[in-house]
Amino acid sequence: MEKLVNIEAAEFLLPMLGARVCEWRDELSNGRGFLLLRGLPVEQWGEELSSVVYWGLGLHLGSPGGQNPAGDLLGHVLDTGVQESDPHVRRYLTSGDIRYHCDAADVVGLLCLAAPESGGASRLASSVTVFNELLAQRPELTRRLFEPFLLDARSDDADGAIRHIPVTPCCAADGRLRTFFHSDYFRSVVRHDDVPELTDEESTLLDLYEDIANREELRLDMQLAPGDIQLVSNHTVLHARTAYTDDGAASRKRHLLRLWVSVA
Repeated sequence: MEKLVNIEAAEFLLPMLGARVCEWRDELSNGRGFLLLRGLPVEQWGEELSSVVYWGLGLHLGSPGGQNPAGDLLGHVLDTGVQESDPHVRRYLTSGDIRYHCDAADVVGLLCLAAPESGGASRLASSVTVFNELLAQRPELTRRLFEPFLLDARSDDADGAIRHIPVTPCCAADGRLRTFFHSDYFRSVVRHDDVPELTDEESTLLDLYEDIANREELRLDMQLAPGDIQLVSNHTVLHARTAYTDDGAASRKRHLLRLWVSVA
């Protein structure tokens, strides 16, 4: 990773692809909010070269940012064997399902190096559509989305550790709805002694919001194959993941590389 962060965009030339990357950036910011790119020969390249290529593409898309307290810029999404029930564990390090959420960056990118034996679908839903459906069904609940929720930082309870962070799920920016939603961590934050239980209104809101996003006619499932890159706007698209099973061989475990990118 140390070698990767020393690579700059000017050193990673894209004479045949540069214009397309600009189109991708515009599609993510002003269009449908997601892209699926296919065909990188990751099995031929191996993890090291695939990482370099993916990092270089990310540099042309924007500025990669840290993804955890350690400041990792290129994340590895795979089952590490940790328990899903451990409240300090981030769920991308398990094989369990991950509820709808947004990440703390303009764009999240996933490059698939290896697929699971079964499951692990990447699920997308428009946060704008979900909001509009919620507004049509229960307009009185939408007000709460413009007020802060506490987000579980998934840190330990050591003195000085950040335990939770206030975030506002919805805001208006330049006349457009922007969303930051994280169902799992909005719910698990109540494990801390200084955080009250969710109110009935808040629980109803989170449940209904997810129910709407999970409607078959509103969601899109992608089963990523080796060499696929999924790019998603965190401002306008929610993403989730279904639980998955690996085949037991260390060399055949589901493995994705993740980037969080600022495109501003």
